[in-house]
Amino acid sequence: MSAPKKVVLAYSGGLDTSIILKWLEVEYGCEVVTFTADLGQGEELEPARAKAELLGIKPENIFIEDVREEFVRDFVFPMFRANAVYEGLYLLGTSIARPLISKRLVEIAEMTGADAVAHGATGKGNDQVRFELSAYALNPDIKVIAPWRLWDLTSRTSLIAWAEKHQVPVPTDKRNEAPFSVDANLLHTSSEGKVLEDPAVDAPDYVYQRTVNPEDAPDAPEFIEVGFEAGDAVSINGEAMSPATVLTALNDYGRKHGIGRLDLVEGRFVGMKSRGIYETPGGTILLMAHRGIEQITLDRGAAHLKDELMPRYAELIYNGFWFSPEREMLQAAIDHSQTHVCGTVRLKLYKGSVNVVGRWSERSLYSEAHVTFEDDAGAYDQKDAQGFIQLNALRLKLLASRERKLKG
Repeated sequence: MSAPKKVVLAYSGGLDTSIILKWLEVEYGCEVVTFTADLGQGEELEPARAKAELLGIKPENIFIEDVREEFVRDFVFPMFRANAVYEGLYLLGTSIARPLISKRLVEIAEMTGADAVAHGATGKGNDQVRFELSAYALNPDIKVIAPWRLWDLTSRTSLIAWAEKHQVPVPTDKRNEAPFSVDANLLHTSSEGKVLEDPAVDAPDYVYQRTVNPEDAPDAPEFIEVGFEAGDAVSINGEAMSPATVLTALNDYGRKHGIGRLDLVEGRFVGMKSRGIYETPGGTILLMAHRGIEQITLDRGAAHLKDELMPRYAELIYNGFWFSPEREMLQAAIDHSQTHVCGTVRLKLYKGSVNVVGRWSERSLYSEAHVTFEDDAGAYDQKDAQGFIQLNALRLKLLASRERKLKG
């Protein structure tokens, strides 16, 4: 690959991406454009602008954008329509943010005339795959630079030494290795590495940053109502809200009640297993609420087919194939299923748990007349069940007859 002339860097303002910024300039002699996304990680982002300027980046080459609404509307909500969980538990908080970041990197590269994009993901993780597959899907000619796969800075000591040599400011608290690494956005917080690397050892309490300990949560339960239209949450307790506002509010409820903690050893796409501590307070509530409204509005056949498709859909997101034709095909089917997923779900929040306690909809398929134990006024003829059972039993009877003959 020829040396890039202009690179758009996914820039957090932290030490690692600041070193990458300077390394790109030193290694390639290229111009660097920075992109910092506000995904709801809960940090002030203007310091990233000041840090980029301090490192010599022109003001017109610094992009800081609030993409929270786009993130939830166009990425999180479509994923939750599918009830997507990876390996049965993980709500894909990190995975779903990467295609949006890659999309903006490619768009900014086109706007600024850059011929390459760069990221700070390591060569051991999934994020390198997610960033790069998304970038190539959107621009097959873009160059992607992954410094962690290219440089020889293999330790914290060598990184800091390089930074000091090239006048990259090193905060005092960054001179020692962090006890664990954190990725955060509006959907979740992910903590990995160092003190968490032994899956047999309990995660320290200080790892959890987004939720209170369920044991310390309020002693009284709290009840909330989430309204849905076409599979998306649109209100809480009758108050209409935008996608990002809904998720923010659900996060607050989840934080208060210690909801959404997960200690998971997962199978990475690159082949190894890793242990992560995830906190997804609002997402955990949203998943339960969405399944609750589907219970009364989604036909059994559609619901069961969705559940069959979901693991494949979740794996595509986890592995970085958001912009693939197969994910889009599955999304079209999922979105079609959500046409009548409208109504309200009542939930009980209590000490780390969230449970559906009520659900109602004008489009409900639930018929009390058909399921009542009282007189159903002719809504259902129980005699019909006899023929239904006999037809379904026919092949089983034939199989049993053959087995009995073979046994003599």
